[in-house]
Parts: sequence; C-alpha cells; structure tokens
Amino acid sequence: MNDGDGTLAAQNPGRKFGPLGTALVIIPTYNEAENIKAIVGRVRKAVPEAHVLVADDNSPDGTGKLADELAVDDDQVQVLHRKGKEGLGAAYLAGFRWGMEHGYGVLIEMDADGSHQPEELPRLLTALKGADLVLGSRWVPGGRVVNWPKSREFISRGGSLYSRIALDLPLRDITGGYRAFRTETLQGLGLDEVASQGYCFQVDLARRAVKAGYHVVEVPITFVEREHGDSKMSRDILVEALWRVTTWGVGERVGKIVGRGRPSQQ
Repeated sequence: MNDGDGTLAAQNPGRKFGPLGTALVIIPTYNEAENIKAIVGRVRKAVPEAHVLVADDNSPDGTGKLADELAVDDDQVQVLHRKGKEGLGAAYLAGFRWGMEHGYGVLIEMDADGSHQPEELPRLLTALKGADLVLGSRWVPGGRVVNWPKSREFISRGGSLYSRIALDLPLRDITGGYRAFRTETLQGLGLDEVASQGYCFQVDLARRAVKAGYHVVEVPITFVEREHGDSKMSRDILVEALWRVTTWGVGERVGKIVGRGRPSQQ
C-alpha cells in the first residue's frame, strides 16, 4: 500500500498507537574510530531528545575509548563494551536488551559509517507514530543510494527481491539496516530465537514482524556509501543470508501444505 511521498505500509491493523517515549539510537561499532565522533554528533543535532548507545565490539583501533570520551561530555550518550567481534546481529541484540532494561520506548538501528543519515531520522520517528516498525528504504519511490557500484546495488536489490518472493513479504527493502522499532514490537518478536547476522539478521526481524501482524512502514532514505573505514560485508554473510532465507521459505511452504492436508479440528 502506498501512503504518498513514497511511504509503503505492510499490514494495517486499524488501531491507535500510543506515545513513542524516549528514543535510543543503537550504533554498533568495530574499528570506526574515523567515524564515531561525527555520527554521534550528527544524531544529537538531528534529534536532540534522543539518546545514543554505542555498542563497541572491543575495537582494536580505539573506537570504544573515543566513545567513552563522548559519553563523559554528554549524559545522553552511553557505551556498551562487548568482549569481542561477534557480528552485527549480536551487537544489535545486546543493544536492544540494554535499551529495554533501561526503559526506552523506541529502539533504532543505525550504522556508524554515515551511510544512514541521521538527518533523516525525524522522518522515521514521525512515521513510527502510526506504526510498530519503520524501515528506512532505499527501494521505495524517493529512496536511493549514492556512490555504490552497480554490482553492490544488484546484490542488495536482488537480496531484497529474493527474500520478498521466498518469504512472501510485502516489503521492498528487507535487508536494510536503518530501522525504528517500538520497544513492545521487539518484545513480541522472540529475540531469544534470533541467531542470524548481517543481511540475514535484518531479513529475520522484518519477517518476524510481518508474520506477527505488526504494522510495518517503509519510508524513503538516501543511503550514502561510507567514506572512511572498511565495509563489514563479506561472502560468508551473503551465503548465510541465502541459505537461511531459502530454508525459511521452504519451511513455511511445507508448513502450509501440511496444514492444508490435516483434517479439520472443528
């Protein structure tokens, strides 16, 4: 469903939504020393009332120390020091749990490298007033990517399209990682069962939200390729995503077939 201005919605429960509460922007980091100060500063300027949690995986380049310095100067910035590099999904799950424990009403995923522009965060938060989950989407009308090679765009578009078809999801950008969740939405997604990483982590959360009947909205964003540091994307992450999405898709189809073959319980 198109809501105008490029916004797309999946599920429409026709219900009223409560107030959002305080937002926590979770920024996972591993060797992001060149980016962390700038991205935190941009978040604080774009949405002054929001808090920031830097979830650092013991970066050897000193990212955690720089984040600590930011936290000393700003009581709306916190740092979660993790033992080592365990992947994007694990970092976000830790951040979600930290945010829930500390009473935040909105939990937001954002990359540290500037590819997710903090200046677009108000748009996501506005959309969340009438939704359970908002996806920042590159592939709805008005969304775009900047400085990407065609090969990477093909992989990203192809990954979303394959996931959409395999899992029967009415979403355009299923692999994107710029997202705003109501805390109660995350609490209903069975996070203890989520073990995937990277692209697949994002697909898994979107899949769970749609299947659970939550109101999911996509708003257009401009995704800008990082200027500093190295991308965390790898062949292993892509292979995991393909395998898991295929497994989920086959499992759901088999479940439907088996379900239709069972005798009625009425």
